[in-house]
Amino acid sequence: MRKTIQTAVLLPAALAFASCGGAQSGDTAPTSTGTPATNARAAAMVAGGEPVQLPEAAPFAVTAHGTFDEPWAMAFAPGTNTLFITEKKGTMKFVDLASGRLGTVTGLPEVAYGGQGGLGDVAFLPGEASDTLSSRTIYLTWAQKGEGDARRAVMGRGTLVCESADACRIDGLQVIWRQQPEIASPGHFSHKIAFSPDGRYLFLTSGDRMQADPAQDLSNNLGKVLRLNLDGSPAEGNPFADRGGVSREIWSYGQRNILGLQFDSEGRLWGLEHGPRGGDELNLVERGVNYGWPVVSNGVNYNGSDIPDHSTRPEFRPAAIGWTPVIAPGDFIFYSGNLFPQWRGDALIPGLGTMALIRVSFNGTSATEAGRVSFGKRLRDIVQGPDGSVWIVEDGAGGRLLRLTPS
Repeated sequence: MRKTIQTAVLLPAALAFASCGGAQSGDTAPTSTGTPATNARAAAMVAGGEPVQLPEAAPFAVTAHGTFDEPWAMAFAPGTNTLFITEKKGTMKFVDLASGRLGTVTGLPEVAYGGQGGLGDVAFLPGEASDTLSSRTIYLTWAQKGEGDARRAVMGRGTLVCESADACRIDGLQVIWRQQPEIASPGHFSHKIAFSPDGRYLFLTSGDRMQADPAQDLSNNLGKVLRLNLDGSPAEGNPFADRGGVSREIWSYGQRNILGLQFDSEGRLWGLEHGPRGGDELNLVERGVNYGWPVVSNGVNYNGSDIPDHSTRPEFRPAAIGWTPVIAPGDFIFYSGNLFPQWRGDALIPGLGTMALIRVSFNGTSATEAGRVSFGKRLRDIVQGPDGSVWIVEDGAGGRLLRLTPS
């Protein structure tokens, strides 16, 4: 049985992040953190920020810059200080962090809200960096209703048009990818987007939809990382293209519920994955590799029954670092800014269950937890600002937008 954090080293807060207690579970049942602010109050908070006192000492200062209703993902429009935030029920807002201006986005899809489903990720093409918002490509993912109780994750692409200071719309939004098959399940959609460093490909996570076994079946695209062209079609050179169908999309498989997908500074792709009871994983995601779920895991099933460890089946790729108890990650970034030079190249992970920010350091492809700081709230998503500050949004109703700067 596996009951310990693997390859974890915690440093004092004066040097890095402070350590904190055991993890709680999960991506579901977000805890309410308050009531969403009115537009006027939120605009004032965005511009100036309000100091936030954390439950324990931290090597950074935190200010709150407005609240949002069940925020799920964030992305800066490249070349701007404007941050777009999706809200799970099917709404999206944007904030100009320089002026404090808030705005709404229309032209959004109808989403299947409930459980872990709703509006998901938002992403922009890195090559379309500009100091103006309008007429740029925008990608969204969401849970879409199917027949009866069935749901599936989908990805759409459209054009962002911003003709006033406080309003944008998405024109021509079209679904360009679908999970296959649709499943009567409320969770494990994953649907996180990452663009390759050369801008040619789109990588997308597709969760196992709480079904487990499809992750080992190459005839579907569940429990996989996918490599697509920018129009959502399968990219040339994928490892299972000769099988035809959705197999042409698959880059890697044997994955459960990946809520973080990022390229590091060396161009390597990493996925951050929810395990069952234990066994959260950070994996180096490589072409054609099988990561073993549900045949192996360093966690156990929710009913307490055992799952063989990775060490028992060497044909499956083990995690670079795993966590038992779980950290229940919301997402992660590789930090590359100048405000925190001591973190450069490290992964920063907001925790849902842990309610903590976790830092992981690397030596090549080996990973070690370097510390964590408790926030006392479920943390959903994280982005790096243009100035090198770190922005985190809390989970649930009234989730605060938080800015981290050197103390």
